[in-house]
Amino acid sequence: STANAPEDDAPNRYSRTERTPYSRYSRDANSSGSSLPSNALEKRIEELERELAKERQENARLMKMAQDKEELIGKLKEEIDLLNR
Repeated sequence: STANAPEDDAPNRYSRTERTPYSRYSRDANSSGSSLPSNALEKRIEELERELAKERQENARLMKMAQDKEELIGKLKEEIDLLNR
């Protein structure tokens, strides 16, 4: 099956707000009742955001590879059909 999303849509699939740091969480950290200091929570959030960005980048790369392979399969099928005629 072919992917429904256009090739260049994958990197733009996530809104700008999803890619920006979640500073509101770090501001509310002290009032949340957590035993971790606010600074540790901020560092953890930043670490998770970097990890998420890497995962999204890898996902976009894999989606592009899958689309390229689907296109190649289609072209090869057409070539096989022509050869069989």
